[in-house]
Amino acid sequence: MDIGFLAAATAEAGDLAEIARQTEAHGYDSLWIPEHPVIPTAMKTPMPFTENTRLPEHYGRWGDPFVALAVAAAVTKRIRLATGICLLPEREPLITAKAVATLDLVSNGRVVLGVGAGWLREETEAMGANFGTRWRRTRETVEAMKLLWRDGQGAYDGQTIKFPSVRCEPRPVQKSGPPVLLGAHGPKAIERVARSYDGWMPLLQDPAQLKRDVAKLRELAARHGRKADSFQISPLVEPGEDGLSSEVLRAFKDAGAHRIVLLSQRSVQRTADGEALDLIRRYAATVERARAL
Repeated sequence: MDIGFLAAATAEAGDLAEIARQTEAHGYDSLWIPEHPVIPTAMKTPMPFTENTRLPEHYGRWGDPFVALAVAAAVTKRIRLATGICLLPEREPLITAKAVATLDLVSNGRVVLGVGAGWLREETEAMGANFGTRWRRTRETVEAMKLLWRDGQGAYDGQTIKFPSVRCEPRPVQKSGPPVLLGAHGPKAIERVARSYDGWMPLLQDPAQLKRDVAKLRELAARHGRKADSFQISPLVEPGEDGLSSEVLRAFKDAGAHRIVLLSQRSVQRTADGEALDLIRRYAATVERARAL
């Protein structure tokens, strides 16, 4: 099983090139960069991932993930370059399709696109999207991008995404484009993955729950005529102070995880504030334990 490292790209994060080099040198399979294009200063939506429901200050300092991953691509050869996650409803689909394809080209086919619909209503609306249709817009954006990646040209006529026949190159190195993993939770998320995505990256700590969810995903995938074992399962798991034990890693692997992306609110804050290199070294033992399974 593989281990991914997630780091926020901020002005205080440090040398992104060195973060990428050390992620690769310590055996991680992937580097994940999160996204929040803007944070409305008058936001009222409660933060769902903190005990006090307040948004941590560093979220407002995150840089563009594709620029950060381009830096990583230039100084690495092996690691996968991933968004964790890219907020597709807040992006123009044609420009995003070109950015992803170009990154895949310059990295020789190493991109993984983790995507989501977003939870911060004020941000979604500030970026010009309708919060109520964000899930449909996410799916339609993925469908439109995959069309362009596959053929290099095409038209799309959805409810939220529409464009006439256009040429959009370069095409990605990966056939049909990079895998697209949905970052979301709950029964609706499982249904969405089974229908439209290449993988799933839920935020959870319980391997038993993941096992139940993966079984349901495979059942739904078969109903949609898709191969039940074709999905990349990459849960976001809190690593604690010293990483994950062999027992926990084994439980996640047995539950169906192909990769674990190390993530906690504390670890993201530390990377945003310049401690990524320390965490890469601290969690390297987890990488070795996962390799030994």
